[in-house]
Amino acid sequence: MSTTLETASAWIDEGRNIALATVVETWGSAPVPVGGHLVIDGQGDFAGSVSGGCVEAEVIARAEDVISSGRPELLEFGVANETAWGVGLACGGRIRVFVERLG
Repeated sequence: MSTTLETASAWIDEGRNIALATVVETWGSAPVPVGGHLVIDGQGDFAGSVSGGCVEAEVIARAEDVISSGRPELLEFGVANETAWGVGLACGGRIRVFVERLG
């Protein structure tokens, strides 16, 4: 089991409300492969990675909504190579991230 999933399990055992974000699809170059995880709790603590930069910040923000509502979300991020550095997806690829509430 990955360290991120171990963290998720421990946080659930502690009674925390959490969301698990998982990279479910990539196109082109992506900093984290399919299966990468990011776990977020209701206080904004997080562990793991799904991309980095502003993409990760957006996933964390959306995870807070998922924790509150209980409704999962499928997020897609992609940037043209010319603008990739400016927004934090320096690889110029695209990724899909599934965010679900656990616990």
